[in-house]
Amino acid sequence: MLALRLPPNIEKRLEKLARNEGKTKNEFALEVLMNHMEDLEDLAIAEQRIAEGGPTISLDEVMKKYAEIDKDVTGVDDQD
Repeated sequence: MLALRLPPNIEKRLEKLARNEGKTKNEFALEVLMNHMEDLEDLAIAEQRIAEGGPTISLDEVMKKYAEIDKDVTGVDDQD
């Protein structure tokens, strides 16, 4: 179990965001924390692959790939 003391301004922001998402403060804080941890883990993997000279892909290639996937899934071409 983890308990945090948040500054009042941070707690108010947390309350507002959680309420807007229809979640409790605990649910929302857990989701935010998990998402941030996943982002940091992804970043560490990417940095390791770059350091090892692994393959890279340009942002343009990523955008094209995911635009095609999105079109396949939704039937909508967002690139227009």
